Amino acid sequence: MAAVSALDVGIREKTYPAHAGKAAHAALGSFDFQVPDGQFVCLVGPSGCGKTTLLNLVGGLDAAYQGHIGYGAEETDRRIGFMFQSPRLMPWLTVLENVRLVTQASGEDERGRELLIHMGLADVLDAYPGTLSGGMQRRVALARAFAIQPHLLLLDEPFVSLDQPIAERLRTLLLDLWRAQPTTVLFVTHDVREALSLADRILFLSATPGRLVHDLTVTLPRPRHIDDPAVEAERRRLLAARPGLLAGLGDVSDGPQPSRSSAEP
Repeated sequence: MAAVSALDVGIREKTYPAHAGKAAHAALGSFDFQVPDGQFVCLVGPSGCGKTTLLNLVGGLDAAYQGHIGYGAEETDRRIGFMFQSPRLMPWLTVLENVRLVTQASGEDERGRELLIHMGLADVLDAYPGTLSGGMQRRVALARAFAIQPHLLLLDEPFVSLDQPIAERLRTLLLDLWRAQPTTVLFVTHDVREALSLADRILFLSATPGRLVHDLTVTLPRPRHIDDPAVEAERRRLLAARPGLLAGLGDVSDGPQPSRSSAEP
């Protein structure tokens, strides 16, 4: 039986109009893929290729595009969680109040508190974000994203600029939460090792306007970590076979890319 599709993306074009003397900019070209329910997908591509734009379209933050985005069985009652490059916490609210911003509307107020405690933040529930370290702020943002029990979780380079040990701790927390509370994930990263350590599947984008140039199912067994020798070996193998991949180039040996993909989780 085919996996239930949680996300169906068929974008023909996304163009930002001319503004303030700047010419119109085509951010995304033809971009077509499906994601089965519960799959963890990483998006990788060169800077400016449209990864963040794609998340904004999928998350409903931008409706000005040509094409369609469908949400499968959750079309009429979908909950979408976001986590961005910066934690985006309200500085005048406490840690718990920042999470309550999303849980009060969904009736999951106690769940937010439980998640914060689970993530080692019990002692700072009443603290303000400005008193927390960068890693602790990211934990609050991660708890807030999961607190509404999202059908779809969108993460835009959420661990960028963190020290490696802190980033790895947060990756582990993310995977623990994802296993305990299965949800469909789109995770943007520039780091192929990070993608290989997290994902069931990696979508590689071309340079702008972004298009899908390679769809990789990750077969490495879980659990895996960014520093695992097997992850590094897979990264080397992939880039040796497709040396232009990180520049947004497909491999000529691939032939035409399929118009749709629905790799199993």
